Amino acid sequence: MNSPAPLMAGKRGIVFGVANDKSIAWGIAKAVREHGAELAFTYQGEALEKRVRPLADSVGCNLVLPCDVTDEASVKTSFEAARAAQGPVDIVIANAGAAESVPFSKMTPETLNAMLSVNLIGVFNVWQAALADMKSAGWGRMIAVASTAGQKGFPYVSAYCAAKHGVVGLTRSLAVELAKTGTTVNALCPGFIETPMLDRSIENITKTTGMTAEVASKALRSGNPQDRFIQTDEIAGAALWLCSDAARSVNGHTLSISGGET
Repeated sequence: MNSPAPLMAGKRGIVFGVANDKSIAWGIAKAVREHGAELAFTYQGEALEKRVRPLADSVGCNLVLPCDVTDEASVKTSFEAARAAQGPVDIVIANAGAAESVPFSKMTPETLNAMLSVNLIGVFNVWQAALADMKSAGWGRMIAVASTAGQKGFPYVSAYCAAKHGVVGLTRSLAVELAKTGTTVNALCPGFIETPMLDRSIENITKTTGMTAEVASKALRSGNPQDRFIQTDEIAGAALWLCSDAARSVNGHTLSISGGET
């Protein structure tokens, strides 16, 4: 009996924002690649290439591209390189993002613009660059890694919340616009995930409040009814499902991966 083809066999994708082996983007990239897709990884900043290239090599992928998602030209260059190496792009994971914590009273227009630029405009740039390939093929998957901060408010991160709410709005609107084209558009909305970004958040809390790291960690976990942090493999599994034909009717969805956080 012949073995079934890998779930993503024949598909070609780009995962944006791979930073290290504990990042969300790496978890998604690894899962999609291991299920048969041809894949390009992007990273931002020369220092990250030494971290990202060995990760790509470990799953048989040699297409590692520098990209600043806030720069339209940089995104287009990444797509051109991916097309030249592996053909038109079917799957795009817009993961690149950043969070900055500051009370609203001390927030500047520069802070707001920075959060909108990487978290919202970055998704816009990536999806626009992918659109022609997916329309031409009559099949595509656009996935943004948003946050529960796109579904509710949190104190001290109003700029980040505004940007992630923007991603949710963009997702829902574009999903309707592309509904008859064979392309689905969805967003993953995780709660606090055990990544280096979480470590930085806990460190920031300890510096600004005097809490111990243990107390700060407990406070962040308390929003999850399961009293734990989300793991990157959970995000990867959700992304893999959204990429599959089993999820072909899931469109414009903002999937909360948060243990029941409300």
